[in-house]
Amino acid sequence: MAEAAGLYYELHGSEDAPPLILSSGLGGSASYWGPNLPALAEQYRVLVYDHRGTGRSHRGLPDTVTVDDLADDMLALMDAVGWSRAHIVGHAAGGVAGLALALKAPDRLDKLVVVNGWAKADPHFLRCFEARLNLLRHSGVEAFLRAQPIFLFPADWISVHTVDLDAELPHQVAGFPGSATVEKRIAALAAFDVADRLATLAADVLILVAEDDMLVPAAAGARLHAALSGSRIAAMPRGGHACNVTEPDGFNRHVLDYLRS
Repeated sequence: MAEAAGLYYELHGSEDAPPLILSSGLGGSASYWGPNLPALAEQYRVLVYDHRGTGRSHRGLPDTVTVDDLADDMLALMDAVGWSRAHIVGHAAGGVAGLALALKAPDRLDKLVVVNGWAKADPHFLRCFEARLNLLRHSGVEAFLRAQPIFLFPADWISVHTVDLDAELPHQVAGFPGSATVEKRIAALAAFDVADRLATLAADVLILVAEDDMLVPAAAGARLHAALSGSRIAAMPRGGHACNVTEPDGFNRHVLDYLRS
């Protein structure tokens, strides 16, 4: 456990294993990768971190946040631990940050896995976040967080795990980064658009989608794949937006098979 450039991070796995960064989605938490960390850390030196503005990282954000800022934070962490290059597995916000990093510093990237990501915000994605922001603005933090599983997980998974989700809610409320931070981070994701720049990108990329993703349609990943020459795409038949949490074994298998290929 350590901090660099205002960012809380942890390193797991053997020091001489290949470097791998895991970057989470809107929530920004290193702990999001709990279901995947043991399997990945068996073969990689894994860095997980709390995004700036969230968790144990510095909570201050500029007036405007961009996805390029998220990419710069990953580069700062690589510099802090002495990594010239690394693999990146990014979920949603972390995935598009990986794309931004690939465009601005391709020499720092080995392989990139974009999980339920996009080249340009999908209209359905924007509609979902409009609804979530209206809950936050007009019904408050608890209502916003209580609705969050609807967008992240399959309906049957929520039914089975309702007790766990309810037990986690008070901790989520206590650790909430603040409405202003959430608004800025969502605005950054909504504004992200690299659809016209992907033809110049020569990175080795796997686009991993969940076919039942309620938040980011799998078609957004398919469009990213079509625009990104040489990329690969894999589809998980179920798992929802947070497919690495709900179907960790299948997720880990896809990621490890690709990174080792």
